[in-house]
Amino acid sequence: MKTTKKTLSALMLAIFSLAVAPIFSAATAATVNINTAGAEELALLPRVGTVVAQRIIDFREDNGEFQSTEELLLVEGIGERTFALMKPYVALGGETTLTEKVRIPRTESGGAGS
Repeated sequence: MKTTKKTLSALMLAIFSLAVAPIFSAATAATVNINTAGAEELALLPRVGTVVAQRIIDFREDNGEFQSTEELLLVEGIGERTFALMKPYVALGGETTLTEKVRIPRTESGGAGS
């Protein structure tokens, strides 16, 4: 019974990984520089709207440039799940190359309450 559960879990994880792989592989080509981006560019990130984009800018202005992308977790409104969705699309340097809003299907972001 335990082997069946482990096999089923491994199979489900593999299927999920294949389903989200195209989303995250596309992310490597387009990013937002969180140290220089304006509110409109930051709002292109998944699950970031105008309010959270402004909070990112305010945090940056109050604390200086982000030294790691994980510092986004210190911004009000960005939790671990949101950060996990954003991470492939954020950079600490270089030009912002993301030009369209990243929309993650609700089922892949964990559903309601994420």
